[in-house]
Amino acid sequence: MKNVTPDRLLQRARDVVEIEADAVLGLLKSIGPEFIQACEICLDCRGRIVVTGMGKSGHIAGKIAATLASTGSPAFFVHPGEASHGDLGMITRDDVVLAVSNSGDTPEIVLILPLIKRLGVPLITMTGRPKSTLAQAAAVNLHAGVEKEACPLNLAPTASTTATLAMGDALAVALLECRGFTEEDFARSHPGGALGRKLLLRVGDVMRTGDRVPKVKAGTPVIEGLFEMTRTGLGMTAVVDDDDVITGIFTDGDLRRAIDRDTHLRETNIGDVMTKGCKTVREDTLAAEAVRIMEDFSITALLVADPEGKLIGAFNIHDLLHAGVV
Repeated sequence: MKNVTPDRLLQRARDVVEIEADAVLGLLKSIGPEFIQACEICLDCRGRIVVTGMGKSGHIAGKIAATLASTGSPAFFVHPGEASHGDLGMITRDDVVLAVSNSGDTPEIVLILPLIKRLGVPLITMTGRPKSTLAQAAAVNLHAGVEKEACPLNLAPTASTTATLAMGDALAVALLECRGFTEEDFARSHPGGALGRKLLLRVGDVMRTGDRVPKVKAGTPVIEGLFEMTRTGLGMTAVVDDDDVITGIFTDGDLRRAIDRDTHLRETNIGDVMTKGCKTVREDTLAAEAVRIMEDFSITALLVADPEGKLIGAFNIHDLLHAGVV
């Protein structure tokens, strides 16, 4: 940190953020008819959006491809250097090429330009120079130029890559809205993420079944119901008839109320102290919906019934926590 004070470090950091923020805001005047045309080309695409870029622009291009793919616009990244050595075969006549280059004259992309043209594939470019080779050859150019880089030498791609990334996000989100892309669609693309778990998991995926489900008959003494609750650790037990149809539930709360009334736990049947008309859910209910029900009614466990009301499973808040739903 020779000749650099802490105050100077803080000021440099603030300068970078300010310059990059200005670069992104500067895009507002660049978003116009060309942007609409780019969206129309992508929406008409019967194949995939092939995104390419070199160096730092290549990293941004990869991120743009990933964002497009995860928001309903099939896309993938192709390295322009590899494209001229065989990977160009990944591009079909049904595709669209999106080339990212701040200079607009990246040699590796310019080299494959004639091949893209020969395929008759629509070319969209995202450059910082509207009069560059790539911008002039494109069906539409999205201008993402900046006045200066955040680098004090005005050399390292900083503000320019930030602006390009923002333009890519703008394109992806605009296409998302045009396609009517929903949270459920997003979750299908991200099944391993938190949103995927919340939106795709069903009660049937998290519920306990078989011997892990506590159940007793209405004529069972309360003390035996307690043993069943303890065995499964769910803090409750279902009360069923001879056909396993749910007639009620006995919970920790019911036990406390019974004790407050000096109920004899060995002589009183559980049917006399159970909660009737208890809340149940179907196994195809979304786990997220089950969470809402539990929150609305201040309960920590639910029984799962089939269409005829028969007990088929049970789960509690800990099962949902373990599944990553809450």
